[in-house]
Amino acid sequence: MLIAVFETETKAYEGLSALKRLHREGDITLYAAAVINKDQNGQIRIKEGADEGPIGTGVGLLTGSLIGLLAGPLGFAIGAATGAMAGMIYDVSDSDINETFIDDVSAALTNGKTAVVCEIDETWTVPVDTKMQAIGGVVFRRLRYEVEEDQLNREAEAISNEYKELREELKVAREADEAKINASIEKLKNKAKAASDHLKKKMDDSKSQFDAKVNAIKDQMKNASERRKAKLEKRMDVLTEEYNARTAKLKQAAKLVSEAFESRKNEKAPVA
Repeated sequence: MLIAVFETETKAYEGLSALKRLHREGDITLYAAAVINKDQNGQIRIKEGADEGPIGTGVGLLTGSLIGLLAGPLGFAIGAATGAMAGMIYDVSDSDINETFIDDVSAALTNGKTAVVCEIDETWTVPVDTKMQAIGGVVFRRLRYEVEEDQLNREAEAISNEYKELREELKVAREADEAKINASIEKLKNKAKAASDHLKKKMDDSKSQFDAKVNAIKDQMKNASERRKAKLEKRMDVLTEEYNARTAKLKQAAKLVSEAFESRKNEKAPVA
């Protein structure tokens, strides 16, 4: 995620144009972008929505989430952009956006200033920094580490371990305690189902975003020079490696949840 804050709206649009040129030239891959303005009353207005970017709102969801965090519950006003972008402001998922990043951007984006919010891939930071600084923009970056996948794996492992412990307790429990343990198992079963549904959606979303990003890079390669094609191919290799690693983590979490969720169904009835 990259945010560049400018003194005026005109300068912000110059910054957006510069990013689009860098995209066309293959120096970066620009997946989604939005222009936002904070008016004199402190309200965020969307001047240009993320669906104006090379991919659109599907990949720009995190962009919309970030704008929602910057605006706060009372700080958002619908500006020139409406429709899908306005709706996704409230679909906030801040797992990849830490509070320090939001605080730093909020301190720079004071009343009257305008910012470009975008999601990009860049092999190195010099091209963007040089262009933005020449226009007077202050640049903030936040790398999208895959911390959520690690957390989902930990939660899946906890569900699996808790289920095993409850089954062991049930084997030695007194008759008076069996109902209580079975109730806990049933509650955990519902938790496992919810986790399984979330993991499936996460994998589907991840695949859709990966395909969209690959297609965007392929479009860049159509008219690129051999030198730029090589850079773009390297960018696509890194993207693929990251996607495979992320998918492996999600599949591992899904397997752990599934084993806990399905195991009771496959157990033999106790012998009288």
